[in-house]
Order: sequence, then structure tokens, then C-alpha cells
Amino acid sequence: TIGGQSAAASAVKINPGTIMYSDELIFKRGSHGAITQIIPEAKAKEMEELIAQVKADGDTIGGIITCVIQGCPVGLGEPEFDKLHSQLGAAMLGINAVKGFEYGEGFAGVTARGSEQNDVFVPKAKNMDATDDAANHQETTINQDVAARITTKSNHSGGIQGGLSNGQDIYFRVAFKPVATLLMEQDTVDLEGNPTKLTARGRHDPCVLPRAVPVVEAMAAMVILDNYLLNKTVRL
Repeated sequence: TIGGQSAAASAVKINPGTIMYSDELIFKRGSHGAITQIIPEAKAKEMEELIAQVKADGDTIGGIITCVIQGCPVGLGEPEFDKLHSQLGAAMLGINAVKGFEYGEGFAGVTARGSEQNDVFVPKAKNMDATDDAANHQETTINQDVAARITTKSNHSGGIQGGLSNGQDIYFRVAFKPVATLLMEQDTVDLEGNPTKLTARGRHDPCVLPRAVPVVEAMAAMVILDNYLLNKTVRL
């Protein structure tokens, strides 16, 4: 984890996209166990009280971090074995305490029909707001680059189609389990298999989410940067 954060320091600087967190769960400051400060602000006090209560009980709690990557170029990833979402999933599932990963609408989208779920492609010029600057409108209309001319009407797929980024926001959710080390007595067995009790001691976080935010950000940044550089090498 520490290595991942250090290696991503330079990646974030030249990353073609911007990594941020959706308003469902945005930590303004999360590293090194800082007090959780999230947007919307009304949720901050509620979360802090919950984590404090869980800690007082000697227990732990998990949670979900939603990450959104904006400004990602079109075409990053591979259509077969190195799909962009599989790389993001591998990166996230490699983080300690992560138990789940989903991108786009994920499991929530399986009950929809294809006619509801498909992200229909539309001309970007016709999809522009009427108040857009005229110069930008002209540039978009005459630009022959596909990414500048085409967009999607919706984004159920989470910015990735066929293993490749499509220019829309890439969004995914990472589930973190409650920390296994509890500051309360637990049943266990000794090396001979005899029932015994275990009580942990020391400093242990009741919730890893505040610490996990910059780790998720760093791992996502490195995946996008890797694919950005790989994309440059194949465009000879």
C-alpha cells in the first residue's frame, strides 16, 4: 500500500484524467487516520458518531468508496485480456481489506432490459447544450477525431465499453470489510485445536475507509497512467 501511494505520486501529475470522488462519499481529508470530512457535510457528523460508537464497543465496521475518473481519453485498455475494468478491478482487489468491486451500474443493472441499459451513441455536436460557446460548437462539429464527434446518451456502463474507455466518466465502487482485529473477546482455538479466548491489544482502526481513500485514488491513477502510456506505444 505504501509503495502504491509513493509510485502514484508522479502518476497523478501527468495522469490525463482527474480522479475525484462522487458526492455519495467524498473525503476531503482521509490519509493517516484523519477525522472523516465528507461531502455532503451533513453526513460527516453522522459517520463520525457511528465510527466512534463502533470503536467504543470494541468493534469494527466496513464501507464502500465510490471513485469517479473524469477526463479519461477514449480507447484506453484492451478489448480482450487486459480490459480496462479488469485492470481497475485487479488493482482495487489487491488493496488490503477489499472484498468487492463493481463498475458502472454493476449488480444494480442486471434487472434492467438491454433496451434500458444500452448506452446509445449520439453525435456530440447535436448533444451539446444550446448555450455552449459557438467556437466550441464549430470545433466539435468539424473535428474528425471520433472522441470529439461522438458521445453516449447515458452512462450505465461506467465509461468503459468492450474493455475500452469511451470518454465518459469512469465510476466504480470498492467494498471494504470490517477490520478483523477486534478490541473485544473472541472465541478461537490454540495450536492444538483447544477452544480458547482471544483479546487483541494495541492501536487498531475501527474503520479503514478514511485511510483507504488515497490508496484507491493512487491505484486508479496508476492503472490509467499505465494504459495511457501503453496507448502511446501502439500508435506509431
